[in-house]
Amino acid sequence: MTSAEETKAREFSSWQSVAPGWRKHDGLLRDAFGAVSDALLDRAGISEGQTVLDVACGTGEPAIPAAMRVGPGGKVTATDFVPEMVAIAREKAQAGGLEQIDFEIADGEQIDLPAASYDAATMRWGLMFMPDPVACLRRIYESLKPGARFANTCWAGPEENPWASLPMMVLKKYMELPEPQPGQTGIFAFADPDRIRSVMTEAGFADIAVDSIDVLWSGADSGTDYFQQVIEMAGPLASLYAKLSNQERAAFASEVAQQADRLSVNETGIAIPGRTWIAVGSR
Repeated sequence: MTSAEETKAREFSSWQSVAPGWRKHDGLLRDAFGAVSDALLDRAGISEGQTVLDVACGTGEPAIPAAMRVGPGGKVTATDFVPEMVAIAREKAQAGGLEQIDFEIADGEQIDLPAASYDAATMRWGLMFMPDPVACLRRIYESLKPGARFANTCWAGPEENPWASLPMMVLKKYMELPEPQPGQTGIFAFADPDRIRSVMTEAGFADIAVDSIDVLWSGADSGTDYFQQVIEMAGPLASLYAKLSNQERAAFASEVAQQADRLSVNETGIAIPGRTWIAVGSR
C-alpha cells in the first residue's frame, strides 16, 4: 500500500467512525456553520434552475441548501467517499422532499464526472483531507462549463480556530504527536491561503479570490458538553483518544472541558470562535 493509499484508508476509517456523532449533532453543525454553506452558494453564483456539483458533501452540506436554492427545475450531484455520511445526507434530503439531488459514493480524487456539465461547484472543508488535492480540483475544473465558478472552504490556522485546536493542544501532554509535514492531510493543511491559491491555479482555475469568514462554535451548555461533542465528531481526534488509558482519558477530558470554559466568549454556555478561508475560482 502506498503512502497515499494509507492516508486515504486512515481518513476513511476516522470519518466512518464518527458518522453517528455527525447524525446526533446535525442541528448543532447546521447552526454553527450554516452561514458558511450560504456563503459558498453565494460565491459560486448558485441560483434557481442550475446544475450543481458538491464534492465531499459529508452529511449534506452545502449540497442540501444548494438543492433548495436551485429548486425543482435544477439538479445537484453530491459526492462523498464515506457511505455512512452519505446515508445521513440522503435521509435528510428525502425527509425534505428534495428530489432534485442525487448522492454518489466516490473518492474526490478519482471521481468520474461529465465534462463541461455543471453551472457551479462547491466543497466545504473537504480538500484538507485529500493526499492529492490537485487531482480532485482538476476533475472539478473539467466538469464545469466555461465561466462557471467553484467555491470551497479550508480552515485557517489553529491559533484562529481554538474551537478545533484546543483538544489537540491538550492531547500533546498525554502523547507524542508528530509535527505536521508539508502537504500532509489534516484540518489545518490549508491554513496558509497561498497554498489554496497555488493548488487551484495548478488545477486550472482563474480569477481566484480568497477571503475569510468568522464562525462561532456554540450549542454546548458546558465545557464537558463541548468535549463530548468534539470527541463524537472529530474523526482524527477520536482515533488518538482511543489510544489513551482510561485514567488518561478522564484527565484529558477534564482539562479540555476546563479550557473550553475559559475560552468561551459567552457568559453562559460555550461559544468558541473560529475562522475559515473561502476561495473562489472560475473556469
